[in-house]
Amino acid sequence: MDQSAVTEVSVEDLLNDLLELAHPLEPLELPLLDAHGATLAEDVFLGDRKVLSAGNAIRSTHIGLAASLGLNRLPARPHPRVVIISAGDDLVEPGYRLQDNDDEFESNSWMLTTAVREAGATAYRVHAIPENETELRTVIEDQMVRADLIVLSGETHDESFDFITNVLNSLSDTGVTTAIPKMGDTGRHNYGTIGPDRIPVVTLPGEPIAAYISAEIFIRPMIRTMIGAGNPLRRKIKATLRDALDSPAGTRSFLRASLSGTASKMEAAVLANQNELFTLADAQGLIMISESITHLAAGDAVDVMLLESNKH
Repeated sequence: MDQSAVTEVSVEDLLNDLLELAHPLEPLELPLLDAHGATLAEDVFLGDRKVLSAGNAIRSTHIGLAASLGLNRLPARPHPRVVIISAGDDLVEPGYRLQDNDDEFESNSWMLTTAVREAGATAYRVHAIPENETELRTVIEDQMVRADLIVLSGETHDESFDFITNVLNSLSDTGVTTAIPKMGDTGRHNYGTIGPDRIPVVTLPGEPIAAYISAEIFIRPMIRTMIGAGNPLRRKIKATLRDALDSPAGTRSFLRASLSGTASKMEAAVLANQNELFTLADAQGLIMISESITHLAAGDAVDVMLLESNKH
């Protein structure tokens, strides 16, 4: 694929396009344990008194209340079924031996599968690693029967991106769109619908850090929209920078950071070695720097997207 022909788009435009593919799932009467973590689709009444409100995530206390009222099911939007596939002839399953310097351990599917679970989806990790177009098409066709969303990634250097794109185009009535969001440390993305049921599909960059950031910015809101969450976006807070930083002009930066202080006075520190995968595990938030800002001084206010806490 000619890289120069790929469209550059803003983060907001790409997110809006993806959210248009992510329609809220139809409500079902779910058994109580299956309803846990889903979104209540209708108000629940005890006589004239409303005891559960639609739009809320169903927690353990809601399950207990429903059971105490004699209910064994709740009207809820089910957990979206998300299939995660990694493809590429240089990818090696963890636990096996790398054969040469071009090989790399496949980590994206493990990370993305658990990330979409944290977002509220039922995740299916495909254990096979398709190495060519024929294998990948077979895998995708087999998975479409159980998918509300399919997410793919490839090799670190995007060497598998073109054959993934070819397969998706062959499965789509309208073809998929390829775009590069104007954000730091990213790559090409595909999106569109495939198969007779027009299942949403997204291809993320093969580089693990880029794949994770894109999953946070794009895939998680899609899942939260499908589940019917009131606000599909991560919570953001204001914080002050501990140290000065620079950011490329015309690019939205998402910098992994640690947080300290109190809720009313939070300080954010950019983690060292932003190009290393281990900083993902240490990050408590992503400092978001707009395209128009190239420098921030220590003590400046910044927006921080909160991530899952690693502390108990």
